[in-house]
Amino acid sequence: MALELTAEQRAIASGARGEGAAMALRIVAATARLMGAPSLIPIASAHIDGALYHGDSGTLFAEKLVEGGARVAVRATLNVGSLDLTGCSKNRLEPHERGMARRMMDAYRTLGCEPTWTCAPYQAGHRPAYGSDVAWGESNAVVFCNSVFGARTNRYGDFLDIACAIAGYAPYYGFHLAENRRARIVFDVSGLDVEFLASEAAWPILGSLYGREMGDAVGVVAGIEHHPGEDALKAFGAAAASAGAVGLFHVAGVTPEAPDLATALQHQAPEAVIKVTTDMIGDSRRRLSTAAGAESIHAVAIGSPHLSGAEFDRLERLIAGRRLHVPLYACTGRHALAALESSGKRQILERSGVIIVADTCVVVTPILPDIDNAVLMTNSGKFAHYAPGNTGYGVIYGSMAECVESAVTGHPVFGAAE
Repeated sequence: MALELTAEQRAIASGARGEGAAMALRIVAATARLMGAPSLIPIASAHIDGALYHGDSGTLFAEKLVEGGARVAVRATLNVGSLDLTGCSKNRLEPHERGMARRMMDAYRTLGCEPTWTCAPYQAGHRPAYGSDVAWGESNAVVFCNSVFGARTNRYGDFLDIACAIAGYAPYYGFHLAENRRARIVFDVSGLDVEFLASEAAWPILGSLYGREMGDAVGVVAGIEHHPGEDALKAFGAAAASAGAVGLFHVAGVTPEAPDLATALQHQAPEAVIKVTTDMIGDSRRRLSTAAGAESIHAVAIGSPHLSGAEFDRLERLIAGRRLHVPLYACTGRHALAALESSGKRQILERSGVIIVADTCVVVTPILPDIDNAVLMTNSGKFAHYAPGNTGYGVIYGSMAECVESAVTGHPVFGAAE
């Protein structure tokens, strides 16, 4: 099917809004042709993952857009960068990389993007309306946007995300189409212990299992009796998008496109039903740890996706003023940092040994100390998935309560009360 552009879109591609916007529109149109999309659709907003430094080419691309006079046509928030511009934490980037990373972050601000620098823009007030079409990047943000808000986005990668934001359009394919949002597989957790499902530790474990079972398929979780809260859905989606390629999930009775199981399935029979057992949960939890036999840990890292205000409150209660034996890195956005500072909680946490990391996280830029055979403990399914390859640290998974007790003692502690 040939791509049809409107007169306005053809004019933008020909330079009506400047060379930067023309380049962006041509990128979006070329992608649409590759994906077999018949047209482009207007978008309400974007979340940009492309501002994280991975090499000089990314910086030069952003600066080329700036030189062409480009500006975003819709609201566009920024995912994490490579630098903590708040000064809360320091990284070990070499001078050239640091300079290029800073230039990249500056370029995206010049393009008109909001300097949110968070992988959880929904916690910073960017919450698209149900049914609206958007172009979001960053896997956890995408799956949260699709699943929890019922907005419509594909997994827009670097640097298609900024091209869509500048053009104001996205290719009309994938999750922008209602029929592609139908759940095809039922992920039945009704046989699991109710207390387990109510625990914070359950959701990264479930999400990791879900991602491996689903791949990129759309499924619906059945058997959840109560809304688990946004932080639980955040953890589930992030783990699912990391372990698999999940861009959309439904939870029957919880998420907006699944008021019940039949609606999530669009009143069709499921292609498969996965009955989750306790053995499957045990295996999923074990897979989240690559250093399960370690007798000591060198650091704890939480906040992938970025910690919410409620999670910081819980962290403070669990630490209860104690001094940590190993550093606990708490990654968050500057919106949460501002709240911590206004309440005085930042100082309380830092006195205990918490290192707050804003604007970025310990897995995407070198913040953790360079230690041979180091072990990191985390309550994040996403950290557990990426940390070994990105940081060289072995990983132990535990609940937030277990992470805190382990940070206090310096060795893995399990069974800590939540």
